[in-house]
Amino acid sequence: TSENFHKILKALNSIASDLMAKPGLAVPAKIRESTRFYPYFKDCIGAIDGTHIPAMVRGRDVSSYRNRHGKISQNVLAACNFDLEFMYVLSGWEGLAHDSKLLNDALSRRNGLKVPQDFAYHGNDPQNENELFNLRHASLRNMIERIFGIFKSRFTIFKSAPPFPFKTQAELVLACVALHNFLRKECRSDEFPIEPVDESSSSVLPVNEEDNLEPIVQT
Repeated sequence: TSENFHKILKALNSIASDLMAKPGLAVPAKIRESTRFYPYFKDCIGAIDGTHIPAMVRGRDVSSYRNRHGKISQNVLAACNFDLEFMYVLSGWEGLAHDSKLLNDALSRRNGLKVPQDFAYHGNDPQNENELFNLRHASLRNMIERIFGIFKSRFTIFKSAPPFPFKTQAELVLACVALHNFLRKECRSDEFPIEPVDESSSSVLPVNEEDNLEPIVQT
């Protein structure tokens, strides 16, 4: 079983880049068909954010992977389009790492990620055109939160730390991202309910467990 698991994992990772959604030239329908978003966001192709996935690491590396909630996790950066398909994934970063560090890494890589300036909105009702713009920008950005919720509900292995070396844990994220995109492309009626994600379970591997803590990237 273990041998076949790793064969399939390797195969999925080898085709993951082909299953990533590619940005098109046309304005996304979600923006084109809404007077709230068009023409102000006609150049927007998707949303980007990070999410934490429970991880299992060796004893002396625990502090680097303990996130701000005190849980052991890997920080995963992802970008998605408005059809709930992943376009870019960077897995394998420590849970302690700030999202901006992951973003800088993605931007600095060869053929790296290119994103527009991020806008933030704080407050209640928008008071001017800038706040209205930021409010609608935040509405579009919620797409990335939706896809994270679907992803973690679909692949319940991520509800707790997968019992594998860390390198395998990072590769497992990419493999499941590829499977998610395949299902979205081939099963257009795919409507997956979002369940609450319990990230309370995190473990530590034995000290003698072989591991590789290098970040994994595929686009």
